[in-house]
Amino acid sequence: MKHKIAAIYTGAALVKPLSDLLNEILPGYQVMNILDDSMIADIISAGELTKDVKRRLYGYYEIACASGAELILNTCSSIGDAVYGAREFMPVPIVRIDEAMSRKAIETADSIAVLATLPTTLDPTIRLLESYARDSGKKISIVSGLAEGAFSAITAGDGETHDRLISETAQKVALTCDVILLAQGSMARMEEPLRQLTGKTVFSSPRTGIEMVKEILEGQNNEN
Repeated sequence: MKHKIAAIYTGAALVKPLSDLLNEILPGYQVMNILDDSMIADIISAGELTKDVKRRLYGYYEIACASGAELILNTCSSIGDAVYGAREFMPVPIVRIDEAMSRKAIETADSIAVLATLPTTLDPTIRLLESYARDSGKKISIVSGLAEGAFSAITAGDGETHDRLISETAQKVALTCDVILLAQGSMARMEEPLRQLTGKTVFSSPRTGIEMVKEILEGQNNEN
């Protein structure tokens, strides 16, 4: 019987690229994808992560565990804060996709620009960075940039507009930071273009997040 990972999504744009990456990095694992784009719609409408969305998300965690998942990957940064409460009672590890990326950014730089296509992603990402900075005893400065309209563009299948708006936002903040952090996994396609455009180190979450998943799973298997 194959080992299983469950990935929870709030948007369809990331499902295929992340599934391909999971299969590349963890070829021995079956990937269970759970997609509910109404969660992000409700968060956008409320302007924050709500209790109703948390309750729905935790239901998906339960389904993942009941289906035999050995680890849950939370792929959406806007619901990242919900992970902490769930870790207290879920029987398997739950990984925020942006954890490893954020740690790398803190280790690398003193000033970080956080780019997002949704305002509801900025605060959770900044809180995560500030938490890691406190843990490491490091003082950092954080600026944020919102590529307004980019999320609706990618949702409508307009990748060109999505990429242009992110590029324009990156150029505005590039002079104020050492590194640029892409707050959403769906922005990962812009990692290399922005590196070339701004000359800055750019971090995105999918590959580093899945490498963290691999490290955790390999550690579990070695213990068994």
